[in-house]
Amino acid sequence: MRPSLLDPLFSPVTTLDGVGPKVAGLIANVVPMDTGGREARVGDLLFVLPHSMIDRRTRYLIADAPETVVVTLEVTIGRHQPPPRGNRSVPYRVYAYDESDEIALTFFHARQEWLAKALPEGERMLVSGRMEWFNGRPSMVHPDHMVPVARAGDLPLVEPVYPLTAGLSGKVLRRAILGSVARLPDLPEWLDGELMRRHSFPAIRMALHRLHEPADPLDISPEGAAWRRLAYDELLAGQLALALVRARIRRTTGRPLVGDGRLEAAIRAALPYSLTGSQEAALEEIHADLASPDRMLRLLQGDVGSGKTVVALLAMARAAEAGGQAALMAPTEILARQHLATIAPLAARAGLRAVVLTGREKGRERAEILAGIASGAIHFVLGTHALFQESVVFHDLALAIIDEQHRFGVHQRLAISAKGEAVDMLVMTATPIPRTLVLTAFGDMDVSRLTEKPAGRRPIQTVTLPLERLGELVERMRKAVAEGQKVYWICPLVEESEEVKLMSAEDRFAALQPDFGEKVGLIHGRMNGRDKDEAMRAFKEGETLLLVGTTVVEVGVDVPDATIIVIEHAERFGLAQLHQLRGRVGRGDKPSSCVLLYKEPLGLVAKQRLSVMRETEDGFRIAEEDLKLRGEGELLGTRQSGTPGFRVARLDHHSDLLEIARDDARVMLDRDPDLRSPRGEALRVLLYLYGRDDAVRLLRAG
Repeated sequence: MRPSLLDPLFSPVTTLDGVGPKVAGLIANVVPMDTGGREARVGDLLFVLPHSMIDRRTRYLIADAPETVVVTLEVTIGRHQPPPRGNRSVPYRVYAYDESDEIALTFFHARQEWLAKALPEGERMLVSGRMEWFNGRPSMVHPDHMVPVARAGDLPLVEPVYPLTAGLSGKVLRRAILGSVARLPDLPEWLDGELMRRHSFPAIRMALHRLHEPADPLDISPEGAAWRRLAYDELLAGQLALALVRARIRRTTGRPLVGDGRLEAAIRAALPYSLTGSQEAALEEIHADLASPDRMLRLLQGDVGSGKTVVALLAMARAAEAGGQAALMAPTEILARQHLATIAPLAARAGLRAVVLTGREKGRERAEILAGIASGAIHFVLGTHALFQESVVFHDLALAIIDEQHRFGVHQRLAISAKGEAVDMLVMTATPIPRTLVLTAFGDMDVSRLTEKPAGRRPIQTVTLPLERLGELVERMRKAVAEGQKVYWICPLVEESEEVKLMSAEDRFAALQPDFGEKVGLIHGRMNGRDKDEAMRAFKEGETLLLVGTTVVEVGVDVPDATIIVIEHAERFGLAQLHQLRGRVGRGDKPSSCVLLYKEPLGLVAKQRLSVMRETEDGFRIAEEDLKLRGEGELLGTRQSGTPGFRVARLDHHSDLLEIARDDARVMLDRDPDLRSPRGEALRVLLYLYGRDDAVRLLRAG
């Protein structure tokens, strides 16, 4: 049960003064984090933090006021100039002056009687708003504040500026935020006193007060004590939730999976190459985990093309030697079927049967697969989240492998592990993740890294090219295709869009058809599964040699003889995504190249991104650079996919707090595993406040 003292923060925002259903809908757009389709709540507003502030402590003379910033002026109201009768398009102007100059205060669609009262002629007034110069004359359109000098105390001297959305005014949002702060109940202190002293953390009420009613620019800086306090709370809630999941998984003790190496040896003998040093090291760690009585919870990080699938297959063989089944879950159907194409023939050499199970298998075929899984006749099951369905019953699931973990949340990890007794879990990702992010997303896991490329992989030459030279590029591709080379051509959109003027896959496909005829194919996310498979099959078998697509080819598509990838509007993609896409080529023994086609002029971040891509193929370095350039929210794909997007914490400012939070969470759970002590009870409040209720349920369930 949620502690009742938090009830005021869990009411809908429509319970705040001045917030009706329409405003509530707009507020939902600025509330950080995906609220999972629920309406915004009062407590969500606490964490809408200001990005800057307006400082009205300085008063300028009109002639000295800087342009395009918000300034405060002390002026005398001169004359009013209403628009001509019947012409509403002309603004209402009020001329005011000080000893240095005159300024026009400009109002559109204003009521004359209201302005006459608000700005009486001859009155000394303080006006505050954005200063602009129009036809060489100073002007202020719709000042934010206008108060007589005698009431100077009514003017807010320091005002935070919040992220807004179309239709929502700063005043309305600020009033709602202050309303939510006013409803904050007296919360118990969940932080350790010594830690608070060491970091000068204020109490939570004080921290929120400083951020939403700042007296100084430092109050709203991510480096300031108030922001750091809230960031630590959020990181601690996340680390506590991950530690509880781990404790729950570990509490149901595992079973040792020990094999005689027979099946693994048969598969190794069928491989056309020997494993790299880091593959062998990762396997050794995995085998040690499987043999131990504790359940395995390991993250296997490997750059594009580092050979994770083979490591996974050999781990699955060990599970089969111990008499159990293994499941491999992929985020997309294309990827699941591709894993089948790699794994099934190798498994067959060891007498093991592998099948694929996605939403597409129907009727008798599906019934036969389900019967084989339930009887144990099928050893390896590869699939999408369809593997979670209740109808899927395993004979004895011993090992679950999740590919591209960042597409799946913690609850899905628990769901797949509930399919068997004490299931060991291996999670794989080809998104190289910086150490700080490994802690936030996978704080509960041991980590193995594959750092070498398999033998025979050639480096990929990366070049950048402006769109103006598209004609030359098409000519070069025509020559490449005539020589039988295979080319990917990636576009940012599926179809043309009114809002964004970018080349779509469908338009590019149509533009290239006259040049390439039957040799050009098309693949994108809106096609149905069979059409996607058909497009991939035709490309793999060489019926088409140029495949135009969207980022649907980003994850795991494997065509070893593809040697060129063109990424159009490369400036629109993040570094991690560019790196993933580039990894679609260079998988065979032929030299490969990647062409980053960009539209001028390039912004600073886009320039830096493209130059990092030219300089290095090291995914881990690329990930670190991406974190610097882009912040953590986007790095693991979209914010909505169970990734560590934060409301308050910014890893570029607060990564030092992450390890402290992880250690704090571990020590706390060692001392008080059920969170029953006074601090434990306070930490339960923290988990609810940051939406980590799943973790509280684990406390009860465990």
